[in-house]
Amino acid sequence: MAKKTLAPQQARSRESLRKLQKATAEVLGQHGVEGTTIPRIAQHAGLTPGAIYRRFHDKDALLEATILGILERQEERMKTGLTPAAAGQIPLPVFAEQVIGGMVLSYRVNAALLRAMRTFVHSRPKTLFYKKAMKTEARAFERVLELFMAHRKDIKHPEPRTAISLAFMMVSSTLFDWVVMPLDVGAWKSFLPKDDQALKRELTRAFLSYLGVEQKRV
Repeated sequence: MAKKTLAPQQARSRESLRKLQKATAEVLGQHGVEGTTIPRIAQHAGLTPGAIYRRFHDKDALLEATILGILERQEERMKTGLTPAAAGQIPLPVFAEQVIGGMVLSYRVNAALLRAMRTFVHSRPKTLFYKKAMKTEARAFERVLELFMAHRKDIKHPEPRTAISLAFMMVSSTLFDWVVMPLDVGAWKSFLPKDDQALKRELTRAFLSYLGVEQKRV
């Protein structure tokens, strides 16, 4: 009888963990690292603090599991999404615009959560968690490179892989600086694109220019 009930129990346990981590991510995005507490997470998840402590010995352990889960799901979406062969069928300027446009939207919508995640990850250097997080992000980055390398024949830069890597890092860093972690954009507002559509357009233009890809003038 025990064997028959084991699978349903495991399924319920996985679903319970999924709901707990979803609630943790939502609280983290709303309140930041300091404002994310076990009682607040418990209330959001409809659990008691004791139920959470039976799974995780402290808040840091719960945040580590939640953030690694987010990064691993992102990596899995990259694996099961567009293939390099399919990406190669999309004209490079169009593909770059799609990818960068998606990044602008995602960074804008998830800015608070991304900010809290980065703050927490970088507060725990030299830990096993930090190493896992960095490796997971690196694998997702590698997947992006593979997709763009499907267009290497269209890239005029003498080192396509290096060019894609650096250009993509510049886009990501710009979005983190201006969308995710802006300190005070007031003084810099006049230097920035007027809206996200303009930001997407200029980042795409800069990305393609660095790769040496000719763009149609509009």
